[in-house]
Amino acid sequence: MKNIAIFYASSTGKTKFIANELSIHLEELKEYNIQVTGTEYMRDYSNIIFGISTWDGGSIQEDWKEIWDEFCEIDFSNKNVAIFGLGDQKKYPDKFVAAMKPLYDQLKSAGANVIGFTSTEDYNFKYSDAIEDGQFVGLVLDLENQSELTTSRIEDWVKSLKKDFI
Repeated sequence: MKNIAIFYASSTGKTKFIANELSIHLEELKEYNIQVTGTEYMRDYSNIIFGISTWDGGSIQEDWKEIWDEFCEIDFSNKNVAIFGLGDQKKYPDKFVAAMKPLYDQLKSAGANVIGFTSTEDYNFKYSDAIEDGQFVGLVLDLENQSELTTSRIEDWVKSLKKDFI
């Protein structure tokens, strides 16, 4: 498996932590903090993981907002793309991991083959925009309330990604 990159933004360090954990499980992976690189290298990879956290009860993280217009101009056709998102299901049960949805929608409209959907089971929330066909649009992690499940969720997700990343 080659040509894989993670692009993320991290205000508190939690999304960066997850990106680092994912890189341990995936070989030949390059990490990019979009606060530093913006969208510069996104076109260079055929297999991409995007990391996003939900803020202010449903908004995308600030660094994502800053690059959003440029991000929306990228053609993701012929790219396998996976998303991981961080949220707080107790504090924001009505908007849990909501930031994943605009990212997913944009990637789909830009031609990406979005992979890595995960089950909504074992979470306790009321509503999430980040659900398509009964599954989350990517890996969902709640480090505030379910940190003990993070490692196993990452390991399971990476196994599924390895089947779809070429």
